Parts: sequence; structure tokens; C-alpha cells
Amino acid sequence: MEEIVLEFRGVSFAYEGEHEALRNLSVSVKRGERIAVLGENGAGKSTFFLLCNGVLKPNSGEIYCKGKKLDSSSRSRLMQRQTVGIVFQEPDSQIIASTVAEEISFGPMNLELSREEVAKRVETVLERMKLTGMRNRPPHYLSGGEKKRVTIADILAMQPEVMLFDEPASSLDPGNAALLEQTLRELSEEGLTLLISTHDVNFAWRWAERVLVFSHGELVADRTPEQVFADDRLLAESGLKKPLLFEMGQILQQTGVFATGKIPREMSEFREWAERMTR
Repeated sequence: MEEIVLEFRGVSFAYEGEHEALRNLSVSVKRGERIAVLGENGAGKSTFFLLCNGVLKPNSGEIYCKGKKLDSSSRSRLMQRQTVGIVFQEPDSQIIASTVAEEISFGPMNLELSREEVAKRVETVLERMKLTGMRNRPPHYLSGGEKKRVTIADILAMQPEVMLFDEPASSLDPGNAALLEQTLRELSEEGLTLLISTHDVNFAWRWAERVLVFSHGELVADRTPEQVFADDRLLAESGLKKPLLFEMGQILQQTGVFATGKIPREMSEFREWAERMTR
């Protein structure tokens, strides 16, 4: 039986003086899953992430982390911070230290680890994220792609079990976006649970194994990518479009050109699929 690392039971949240940002959310996240979180701006995605990470507390309902109900105790908050890390959309909103090494050490130090353990973790993630040569540089003067690597290193140094990424590829050039996606694949292969909030349906199609769709503060779909992107009504009501490869595959299937086989996730798979079907 797969282990549930996060579970929401009837959770609602409203910002002060505003309508509910999330209403009666019940959802669970299992260890090792790759989940894309989709929806228009204001749909509730960011609020969901901030509740997962403990930045916000629900107005009603319950949140469980590794089977334990979260409360306001310091022990509960520490467990949530150790388990769930979040990489924000804008690196400058996350970066606070004067050097890259100091920035990466900030999270582990707040976990009350020994100096030796903090130093070990910093060295490990500096090498992992190819930041060793930048350890003494001010992070605010790095390029956008380099800053994104620093913010990921921030969270990796805390050794979480779940990582949340809020629009991770926004403002990145194609080269850095490809490097980011490779990093996400490697993290998934290492067993981390990943949730990615994104407007990029093409990325969601090729990367995710599960899709959560939010609309007006409610979770309106929790399905496989195939099920989500085949639901024209859901897409229209949620302000989403079909991924290009998925739409191409549907057209070819509906016209009888390729009548069998799953629609490919990657362009390389699409070429192989087309070659196989035309032999």
C-alpha cells in the first residue's frame, strides 16, 4: 500500500476580508508521485501550496502529514517544514542571504541541525546543483536560471520528502527550462514527491502522472493526464487548453490515421509512434 505523505480533509481558507480562496478541499498525496497542479490565476493553486507548506493555516478542516494531524505546536510545525519544501515562482522573493552558501545554509540552520551537518548539506547541494563555483557570490546578481538553481538548492538542503514548485519555468529561457525539467526528472527518480503548479499544459502532459485542476477555489478534477485533457467541458470551464501533442494525437486517432496505441508524451515518442503506425 502506497504511503500517504499529505492529506487534506475538508480544508477551507479565506484571506482576511475576502471570499474563500479554497473551499472544502479533500485530497491526498502519495509518496513518489509526480503531480501537475493546473488552473487559472486565482483558482486556489498557490493557497493550496502555502497550506501544504505550513505558511498558511486552514480556517476549517484538517491537514495530515505522514498520518499525523497537524496543529499549532512547534513540533508539528517543525515536522511540516522538514517534510514539505516550496520553491516560489520568483527567486528574489525567496533569496535573503548575501552569498549563495549562506543562502543554502539558512533552511538547515532553522531545523536546528549541528554546524557539521549544515556544512555537509551545503556542500552536497552546491555540487548537486552545479553551484560550487558560485558559493561566495551574491545570489541577487546571478542570472535567472542560476537563481532558480539556488532556490532549489535551498530546499534540497533541508532534505524534504515533498517539493512544491510554483511556476518553476516562468521567466526562464529554453535552455534553462530544459535543465530545470531534467532536474525535476532526477528528483522524481530519487523518490521525491513533486507537485508542480504550472500554466504550461505541454509540460504537464509530458511530465505528470496525475493532474489536479483547481477552479474558483475548488478542486474540480483529480485524474490522469489522459482523462483531464480528453475532457473538453472540464478544459473549457477551467480555462485550460489541450497540449499540442495530445491534440495532434487525438486528431490522428479520430481521422483513422492512427487508430491504436496511447498518445505519446514526448516528440521523440510521437515520431516513433508515427513510424510504427505507417509501416
